[in-house]
Amino acid sequence: MSNLIDLMSQILWEYILIYLLLGAGIYFSLRSRLVQFRYFFHAWKIMFTRRAKNDNSISSFQALCTSLAAHVGTGNLAGVAIAIYIGGPGAVFWMWVVAVLGMASSFIENTLAQLYKTNNNDGSFRGGPAYYIEKALGFRWLGLIFSSLLLIAFGFAFNSVHANSVAASLSGSLQVSQQELGIVLAIITSLIVFRGIHTITHFAEKVVPVMALAYLAIALIVVAARFEELPAVIALIFNHAFGLEQAVGGGLGYTIAQAMIQGIKRGLFSNEAGMGSGPNAAATATPWPPHPAAQGIVSMISVFIDTIVICTATAAIILLSGQLESGADLNGIQLTQAALAGVTGVWGEWFIMAAVFFFGLTSIVANYYYGESNLLFMKQSKSLLLAYRCAVVLMVYLGATSSMESVWLVADFAMGAMALINLVVIVLLSGPVFDVLKDYDQQRANGQTPTFCRKNFPFLNKTMDSDVWIQTSEADDNNKDDDNCSPVQDLPELRQS
Repeated sequence: MSNLIDLMSQILWEYILIYLLLGAGIYFSLRSRLVQFRYFFHAWKIMFTRRAKNDNSISSFQALCTSLAAHVGTGNLAGVAIAIYIGGPGAVFWMWVVAVLGMASSFIENTLAQLYKTNNNDGSFRGGPAYYIEKALGFRWLGLIFSSLLLIAFGFAFNSVHANSVAASLSGSLQVSQQELGIVLAIITSLIVFRGIHTITHFAEKVVPVMALAYLAIALIVVAARFEELPAVIALIFNHAFGLEQAVGGGLGYTIAQAMIQGIKRGLFSNEAGMGSGPNAAATATPWPPHPAAQGIVSMISVFIDTIVICTATAAIILLSGQLESGADLNGIQLTQAALAGVTGVWGEWFIMAAVFFFGLTSIVANYYYGESNLLFMKQSKSLLLAYRCAVVLMVYLGATSSMESVWLVADFAMGAMALINLVVIVLLSGPVFDVLKDYDQQRANGQTPTFCRKNFPFLNKTMDSDVWIQTSEADDNNKDDDNCSPVQDLPELRQS
C-alpha cells in the first residue's frame, strides 16, 4: 500500500503539479500585469497600517504571521540543503523563479479567500478554498474532499512530522528523551490551540518576526565573514542553473533538469503558493484599505519572506561554508548545522537547534488552525472541535516519539491532491479576482482609499455571504457607504454568470 501511495505522489508532484503550478503562476502574472512587482512596496506599506476598531478583528499583519508560521518550518533549514545536495547550487535560482511566480498565485487564492470568507459574528472571520469552492462553484462535495485532505495533511500528518523533527533534533544535544520533549511540545501546543484563533494569531505575531529576523541576522553574519567569496557563490548559482559549467562536458540536460526539479519542488513545498493552505489564514483578516485585494497583496509578502529571504539565507550559509566541497557526505538538517558551525563555531549548531524548535512549534500551531477552519466547514460542533484539539495534541506527542516515514507518504499525497484541486479552482475563478484588482487599481489611480463595493460585481454579490464586505462607519470619510457606492465602469466581471 505504501508503495502505491508513494508512486501516486511521485506522479502527482513530478509530472503534473510542477507544470501546473508554474503555468498557473505565469498566467496569473501576465493577467494581473505583474502584480507582484507593481505592488511589492505597496504591500509592505499596507501590511503595517492600522487595525480595524473591533477588538476581536484580526489585522493583515497577524494573518500574514499566521501564514508564515505554517510556511516557515524545518523545510527552510533541511529542504534547501536537500535541494542543493541533490540538484546542485543551481537549484537556488529555480527556487527564486518559483517564488516570484508563486507570489501572483498567492494573490489570486488569498483574494478569493477574502471575498468568500464566513463571518464568525464575533468580529472575526474564517475561510479558505473549501469555502470559495462551495460558494462560488456550488460544489460542496468538492469542498468536503478538499477539507478532508487538508485536515489529514496539516491537522495531523504535518504536525506529527514537525514534532518529530523538533524532538529528533534536540534530544541528542540536550540529552533529553524524545518522550520528554514530546510531552513538552504537547503541553505548549495545548496551551495555545485550546484558546482559539485570537491566541494563535497573537502568538504568531510575536514569535514569527523575531524568529525570521534572528535567522536572517545569522545569515548576514555568515555573509559578512565570507564576503569576499560572495560574488563567486552568486556566479556559481547562475552557472549551475543553466549548466554553463557543465556545457563542455556531458550531462548538460540532466544537470539542468536536476537543478530545476529540486529547486522548484523544494520551493513549492516551502512557500505553498497555490496549494490552498495560506488562504485559510488570509480569510481571517480585516484588511485596510477595506478591499479584498488588499489582503491578497499583503499575502504575497509571505511567499517572498519564506523563499526569497529565509531559504536564500540557508543557501548562503551552506554555499559560503564550503561544506559541499569538504567531502563530508552530509544532507538535510545536518548539512545546515555543519555549515553554520563551520563559520560561527559550535554556537551555530545551538542556534540551528533553537530555530528548529521555534520553526516547528509555530508550524504546529498554524497548521492546527488550518485544520480547525476546515473542520468547521465540514460540521460546526463544539464537541467535534474539542475532540479535534485533543487529537492534535495527541498526534504532536506521538509524532515526537515515533517514526514518521508512513506519515510523510500520506501527507505528501494529501497535499498534492489538495493543491491539484485548488489550482484548477483558482484558475476557473480568477476572472472575478482580476476585476477586483482592476477596481483597486482604478481607485488608487483616482487618489481614493480603495473601498470594496460588492454591488459593482453582480456575480460576487450573488455568491458571497450577505454579511461580509458591508461598509460601516469604520471606513474613512472618503469611503462611501455600501448602499450608496457608485458603480465602477468597464468591469466585465463574469457577466455571463
